[in-house]
Amino acid sequence: MMCMKTMKQGLQITFALLVLYQPLKAQFDPMFTQYMFNESFINPAYVGSKEAMSLTMLHRQQWVGFNGRPVTTTFSFHGPVMDGKMGAGLNVLTEQIGFLNRSLLYGSFAYRTQISAQSNLAFGLMLGAENQFYSFNTLTLSPSEIHYVNDPNFNSTGNNLTAMNAGAGVYYNSSDFYAGLSIPRLIDNQVAYSLKSYSRYVVSRVQFSKMTFNLALGKVFRINEELLLKANGLFKMVPSAPAQIDLGLNALIREQLWIGMSYRSKSSVSALLGVQVNPQFLVNYAYDVTTSDIQKYSTGSHEIALNYLFAYRAKKIINPRYF
Repeated sequence: MMCMKTMKQGLQITFALLVLYQPLKAQFDPMFTQYMFNESFINPAYVGSKEAMSLTMLHRQQWVGFNGRPVTTTFSFHGPVMDGKMGAGLNVLTEQIGFLNRSLLYGSFAYRTQISAQSNLAFGLMLGAENQFYSFNTLTLSPSEIHYVNDPNFNSTGNNLTAMNAGAGVYYNSSDFYAGLSIPRLIDNQVAYSLKSYSRYVVSRVQFSKMTFNLALGKVFRINEELLLKANGLFKMVPSAPAQIDLGLNALIREQLWIGMSYRSKSSVSALLGVQVNPQFLVNYAYDVTTSDIQKYSTGSHEIALNYLFAYRAKKIINPRYF
């Protein structure tokens, strides 16, 4: 029992150190199982791809039971403007990981061109700010660590850091297929520490080796009038790290009930369940089972997504969008 407790404390300390020394973007490009409901967050060219203004809320409780686990909430609002020739959107994220609290605010713009009656190609840019706040004084020290209380970090309310960033992407979609390639963060914002002032500051660089490339693909298969299958994949590639792969398959039954599964390489397996309340409103839930060593200390991850489409005047939404 003591061995298990010691191992858990060791993992939590390691997790805290990773949070402390990661750049402003680490996990940090947030992890979502239902990314397909909030792709404007990873690809600015996605904004305006739906036939109406789209509002999405996504909340994730990761690694439940693990102290200091990530808790993330995002809101995105986007839609077509200028008769569909442009897209515009806004993304907001709040996240808490241990003693770290961070917020992101991004505006996205896309230029859309119609290739055929059923397909479009878009090019997008996003620009915004990222804020991190370290609350070291919320940490609880064990008797063997109490001497660290003299560290200036534990006597302060934290460090507040803000940095600008930008992203770019391209997105193609037809009535039953989509493909997107994006770099959501072009600037690598590293947190540096000053031994003179006992404070942290941001060093910003544009480094190709630190950029994350996202390739998103999706295809809809109409089996019959009552059953539709949607396959989707997300490939995350960083030149200096192994690629991460997300694969998913969802079934839509009678245009109302979503049931699906997904897999994230070296991370988790997930089950998804959703209800298409009407053509405008979708409610979806995902439960992740962790496949890494953290599964020994966590009961899994929970995620809920809500999406609502605001129809324009004199235009009704007849069919729900599948991506």
